[in-house]
Amino acid sequence: MWTTPFNKTMNKNKPATLGELKKSGYISKSIKDEVRENLISMLEKKEPPFPGIIGYEDSVIPDTERALLSRHNILFLGLRGQAKTRMARQMTDLLDEYIPIVAGSEINDDPLSPVSGFAKKLIEERGDNTPVTWLHRSERYGEKLATPDVTVADLIGDIDPIKAANLHLSFSDEEVIHYGIVPRSNRSVFVINELPDLQARIQVALFNILQEGDIQIRGFKLRLPLDILFVFTANPEDYTNRGAIVTPLKDRIQSQIITHYPKDIETALAITAQEAQVLPEQTKKIEVPDLIKRLIEQVAFEARGSEFVDKKSGVSARMTITAYENAVSAAERRIILNKEKQTQVRVSDLAGIIPAITGKIELVYEGEQEGPQQVALNLLDKAIRTQFALYFPNPDLFKKKKQENGGNPYRKTIQWFEKGNRLNLVQDMPEKQWDQQLSKAEGLRDIVKAYFPKSGNKETSLLMEFVLHGLAAYSLISKKFVEGNVEFGDLLGTIMNLDPGGRDEGEERDLDIF
Repeated sequence: MWTTPFNKTMNKNKPATLGELKKSGYISKSIKDEVRENLISMLEKKEPPFPGIIGYEDSVIPDTERALLSRHNILFLGLRGQAKTRMARQMTDLLDEYIPIVAGSEINDDPLSPVSGFAKKLIEERGDNTPVTWLHRSERYGEKLATPDVTVADLIGDIDPIKAANLHLSFSDEEVIHYGIVPRSNRSVFVINELPDLQARIQVALFNILQEGDIQIRGFKLRLPLDILFVFTANPEDYTNRGAIVTPLKDRIQSQIITHYPKDIETALAITAQEAQVLPEQTKKIEVPDLIKRLIEQVAFEARGSEFVDKKSGVSARMTITAYENAVSAAERRIILNKEKQTQVRVSDLAGIIPAITGKIELVYEGEQEGPQQVALNLLDKAIRTQFALYFPNPDLFKKKKQENGGNPYRKTIQWFEKGNRLNLVQDMPEKQWDQQLSKAEGLRDIVKAYFPKSGNKETSLLMEFVLHGLAAYSLISKKFVEGNVEFGDLLGTIMNLDPGGRDEGEERDLDIF
């Protein structure tokens, strides 16, 4: 944001020399002042400084705004998939659209306040005729992933012997220095991701840059008052797992902001809806019911509380995003195979999200013993169980009550399975056959109509399938997966006659049902 008349014409007539820049009335300011002024302007206009960041409106975003108003360097502390890097990248939107730099400068020297030997020498030689170029805010961002192999030369710089030889300069001359990524990010936002992974001796190299602004390269002391907004990210558990942020460095980072996962399903739904990459052609053919969306989000909530999942690693929001995409693709594959034009995602289609779950969670020892596939199925089963009680009466209320059919809404359907009946739902079953299969189970449609009397045909079929999965999740009927098929049957009968080819989900559950 500019406060001089020059602002109105900058895009049409940008000064090309130092002399023209001085005449324009341009006033230099630090990047942190830039961010502060533009943030104040946005807050006054009630514009969101971090658009698209959902769930942080009352926590992380206000903390970040306070830090930026205080002109602080920032440490985002949180588990993976909590939008830490995304927020850092969006800080470039708080910069002025363009800033002038000395043409040819490697470190974005301010023409009115140069810091490098190159820029000072050029201005001394050419004065007001020094060429000026303009840098867009999108180019004022630097990022480095901290890994154990990162060196001081990568970050700060090193002496370049080839340059010294070509220019016939001694190693004591500043011009022989090859600048690292930090000096090259002068007057920019610079991010170091996973800071604890940086070796302690490398972290030490950042001390003076953060506090005093001078650097040393192989004993060559160089005073460079760099103008950088530093943003660091770290996983809180990294302090004990892979390394630590050394105390003096942490002391120099003025604001530490704790990030978090979505606190409720509604927030998680909004994030997935915003981030999922679903093609328009898929949207036209495939409907994703709200029930399915909630089941997918519930899987993440269950995973974050699971004893099999490593809580120190976290469960990224990327899991539900990719799971949502897989669910849509599972339904799309089915209608392609069946040459159908439209469909909705079914509960059984969620078997297709298993790869998205297994690829996004880290398991503890007990989870590894259970196996990633089985842990994913268990998480899906728990998600169904949790959501089922929000749609229908909790089956636990009827488990130990010897009531007549009228007292237990599920009794008629359970009895149908107790008679030895089984229901097979093939994953790629055509729509018509799917409806026919669901209609075989006695009392199933009555359950849905009792609690959702206004549901249409599609909604009714989906809810009927959901009831089957819900009853299995509450150990009232059995459910097992066999080569892409979901087979429902009598719980007790299935346990008494276990099929060696497939593991029944009711195998280890409570048998005292009624």
